[in-house]
Amino acid sequence: MPEDKKIIGLSWEPKLPSLFFGTKSGSNNKSQNIPESSLLYKPNSELIDGLFVPPNDPKKVNKLLKKQVKDTTGKSWFDMPAPTLTPELKKDLQLLKLRNVIDPKRHYKKGDSKLNTFPKYFQVGTVVEPVSEYFTSRLTKRERKATLADELLSDQSLKVYRKRKVREIEEKNQPGGVDKWKIKGKSSRKRAKQRRH
Repeated sequence: MPEDKKIIGLSWEPKLPSLFFGTKSGSNNKSQNIPESSLLYKPNSELIDGLFVPPNDPKKVNKLLKKQVKDTTGKSWFDMPAPTLTPELKKDLQLLKLRNVIDPKRHYKKGDSKLNTFPKYFQVGTVVEPVSEYFTSRLTKRERKATLADELLSDQSLKVYRKRKVREIEEKNQPGGVDKWKIKGKSSRKRAKQRRH
């Protein structure tokens, strides 16, 4: 009756056979005395004692190992990892793509025009100014923001430029007085001829 004995407390022991990778010649070796039910690979993806057991097939094991390798650029780029894209990072990357619109006096080479395509590998850092630029090009604590979008929105000179540009675009698109009722172009001449005859 030792089977009916109740164990008090937590005890757990996995029932896993030793790892075994089959050869291509077949599994007819007499030294392998592993029963069919305890094989590592189960086609219907069952779990053994609630644990995931790696498959018996070496090709499948290699696939699993490739999935577990971290996604980096490689040794030549110092194993830079691929970061997860948060909404803040997406906004910052979109602003970088629209940088030629932000500053009127700087001209950039035309890059990737698609707004929703982002680079896979990149890093974000903070610029540390040297001691010699303490009074000239240093941002104060009040001017420093968490994201690039917040910095651009709080910049006063950019705010004035942005408002002026919006006003210009609105004036251009706004119909002026009676001109919106006039029909312009060649069609107006044809209609005038039709009215005369």
